[in-house]
Amino acid sequence: MMPGKILYFSTNGNAPPVNFSEALLKGLAPDNGLYMPDHIPVLSYETWVNLSGKSYPEIAFTIVRNFLEGEITDSELHQLTLDAYNFEVPLEKVYDRKYIMRLDQGPTASFKDFAARMMGRLMQYFLQRQNRKMLILTATSGDTGSAIASAFYGLDNIEVVILFPEKEVTPRQRKQMTTLKKNIKTISLQGKFDDCQALVKQAFMDQELAHLELSSANSINIGRLIPQSIYYFYAWTQLASVKDAEPVVFSVPSGNFGNMMGGLLAKRMGLPVRKFVIATNENDEVPVYWRTGYYNTIIPSRNCISSAMNVGHPSNMARVIALYGGIMDEKGNITREPDIRQMRKDIYAVSISDNETTTILKETYRQYGVLLEPHGAAGWAGLKQYLKDQPSDNDPEQLAICLETANPAKFPEEIRNLLGIEPELPPSMEGLDLSEESYDKLNNDYAQFRDYLKDRY
Repeated sequence: MMPGKILYFSTNGNAPPVNFSEALLKGLAPDNGLYMPDHIPVLSYETWVNLSGKSYPEIAFTIVRNFLEGEITDSELHQLTLDAYNFEVPLEKVYDRKYIMRLDQGPTASFKDFAARMMGRLMQYFLQRQNRKMLILTATSGDTGSAIASAFYGLDNIEVVILFPEKEVTPRQRKQMTTLKKNIKTISLQGKFDDCQALVKQAFMDQELAHLELSSANSINIGRLIPQSIYYFYAWTQLASVKDAEPVVFSVPSGNFGNMMGGLLAKRMGLPVRKFVIATNENDEVPVYWRTGYYNTIIPSRNCISSAMNVGHPSNMARVIALYGGIMDEKGNITREPDIRQMRKDIYAVSISDNETTTILKETYRQYGVLLEPHGAAGWAGLKQYLKDQPSDNDPEQLAICLETANPAKFPEEIRNLLGIEPELPPSMEGLDLSEESYDKLNNDYAQFRDYLKDRY
């Protein structure tokens, strides 16, 4: 049964609720908060059983339609999911019932493809229907930018500007953004990911730019999170005993926490998750909060080998806090405490050092023949730590799935240095190294960024 119509409220609590298309196209709420659904639909037992063994696009259609009631027809949404998800989602057994879910087979070889492709198609659908055009501003620490560039490339109603930290993306990550042209522009910023994200957020609040119809494709946009809940359902329906509602452990390498938030939405929809293992790198503000109850941002963020996770204050923490009854503003100040006991019950948070990341990457390849990259390795290390700390779940029959978020070929230097092998290029990256780049360079200065936008748009 479809739930009642969902409206979307701001985590800051000072903006009127809106429907999905408004939240999607606005990106950020007028009060600088993040949009959240006012209730989360719970799937029935019959729905679970019917999803078992279904294709990824079919599962995507079932999940997404719950959040878009009355805003798009079933036939149109079904076509969008078929178009968005035309690639494989491998589930690779490591040992016993411990698996790697490879979210790296899309057009940019990153898990960000799953959200970006669905989001881009929905944005284009609503903009065409409203006869509007929009400028998307996106900050990236690596894979978001390339996924957005690919997913939005050539869309008639959308222009895209992507900011990336000049020293914290790999050459292949950069080229996936900077070799596209048409409606895609990229900027190398002399700063960190958090600086890029701060400039984007400031632009949204700047009345001098109100005429540009700005929106975001970062995970601050609710349109990113709902598609990110789908692969949790997919993995569970493929590997678990669905009729028995078998509980699963998911390990999620985490930076800006959009991936984790998608998983939490899935759990609230009824997915039987025993525990989420949240593995950060040495930017450990969230594991420290879980342990102590005190949240402190890390400014500047620490530069680690798992570069896409170099986030000193995850934007989506405001959503996590809201989901558990609290309030956190955009600067990380908690003005109403969440139910931290329940958070700790649902989520195991751990920080993985660079040394632990490289060690587990080497061990996993040599012991099992499974090739990971730094982010997936951090997730696998987090799962191993959880199983060590929780002997009751360290059982051969306990189903556990670790998310591999990017293809190892995006990190050839690290793979060569650690394993002495050359990672095989996926078809989507063939010829990339020889492609011609085009991008602009800016200082970490908001006035300069604002002038850049005003001059070009």
